[in-house]
Amino acid sequence: MSRPNILFIMADQMAAPILPLHDAASPVQMPHLMKLAERAVVFDSAYCNSPLCAPSRFSLVSGRLPSQIGAYDNAADFPADVPTYAHYLRRLGYRTALSGKMHFCGPDQLHGYEERLTSDIYPADYGWAVNWDEPEVRASWYHNMSSVLQAGPCVRSNQLDFDEEVVFKARQYLYDHVRLTPQQPFCLTVSMTHPHDPYTIPREYWDRYEGVDIPLPRQHLEQSEQDPHSQRLLKVIDLWDQPLPADKIRDARRAYFGACSYIDDNIGKLLKTLEECGLAEGTIVVFSGDHGDMLGERGLWYKMHWFEMAARVPLLVHAPQRFAARRVGQAVSTLDLLPTLVELAGGRVEEGLALDGRSLLPHLRGEGGHDEVLGEYMAEGTTSPLMMIRRGPWKFVYSEQDPLLLFDLARDPQERENLAGSADHQGVLAEFLAEARTRWDIPAIHAATLASQRRRRLVAEALSQGKLTSWDHQPWVDASQQYMRNHIDLDDLERRARYPQV
Repeated sequence: MSRPNILFIMADQMAAPILPLHDAASPVQMPHLMKLAERAVVFDSAYCNSPLCAPSRFSLVSGRLPSQIGAYDNAADFPADVPTYAHYLRRLGYRTALSGKMHFCGPDQLHGYEERLTSDIYPADYGWAVNWDEPEVRASWYHNMSSVLQAGPCVRSNQLDFDEEVVFKARQYLYDHVRLTPQQPFCLTVSMTHPHDPYTIPREYWDRYEGVDIPLPRQHLEQSEQDPHSQRLLKVIDLWDQPLPADKIRDARRAYFGACSYIDDNIGKLLKTLEECGLAEGTIVVFSGDHGDMLGERGLWYKMHWFEMAARVPLLVHAPQRFAARRVGQAVSTLDLLPTLVELAGGRVEEGLALDGRSLLPHLRGEGGHDEVLGEYMAEGTTSPLMMIRRGPWKFVYSEQDPLLLFDLARDPQERENLAGSADHQGVLAEFLAEARTRWDIPAIHAATLASQRRRRLVAEALSQGKLTSWDHQPWVDASQQYMRNHIDLDDLERRARYPQV
């Protein structure tokens, strides 16, 4: 049996609750994704396992919870001996490639990918390490509100430069595959950085929302009403005591919607390339993201909390020859992608290696499956681990430092009522609390997080002195083998480069 090709497309900071994939009234225009979803298995309650770029992605590629691999923050070192889905698939004979962002920190920038077609958009060093030793100090690299206050159309941006290269290189990879290695299966991960802030997008996409009612956040909480972690986040993003003008909130959301449409157009380009190359039927397409964006809901922006807008991600698997189109309501997470991809490729995970993710194959086949997500957050805005359990209708947010949060999402999808103080829910709360304290050794995780921060700060300070040796991935191109060169026969080159061949 031939192994299927896998095209894994990722968006960055794409909030699932506001997408047309999950909200029929959504003003966001994503026709290519919606067409793909018509014949796909769509997960309506998919979550990240840490609402921040690097920890979420390390968990996604490895199937391990952040505390198990030291994925504490956006400058955490991702150990080279942690197996990823790329290692597994490469061992099964796949060509494994990454075009775009994965936010790997540390000297290993491949982690099983045979090729990285681009560099990353974010630094690979330890410069963004969180400092629990000085919790009141606001680091210069923290998010601030310039993304919102400067929201609007642009001609060009850093992120547009990046994503244009990401998609170009990915499409080129597919063209090269059918011309050079059509018999070997591939797993190509295409990871774009939109709709991540800053909230700016070319006028073409800004104008798509001309005359469209851009809804303001549904829920606003005063600072004094916020939970302690939300209050700390308001200070992290420099929003404390600085209310935002409504017109800038609307502009930021409009630009964000436009960025979602930009991602959608790029999804369309990738799918078109599969069709052109005759790869569409033999390729499983997976679409997901790393976390969401609060977009002003509850007065919060960006991510870093366990509320739905920050923690829920889009997730679908398009393999109509194997799985009938359906909706899955159970709570799953991107942690589950590693065992799923390995099984889709016809392999098995190693029984002797620890793994926290669980295969989504039962869900894909319509046979039920697990209904549980575990989450861990140890980065900006915390001084102690902030954990989450999502099961059935419940979401439980656990900290030994902050008051507990308990939401019934079936009855309260906007998370307006914290049931931790409800007399009717003390039994449920007690069960979750006991489970959390059994599952997580908070003092040990706290100590490990603090020790990692201290080590990385020392190393970062030392490596900033003297000669810089960068860990950032450097894509290498052999120009002597590109296009037409005198050691290459012209007719032979033209024959090999043309697709389909004549």
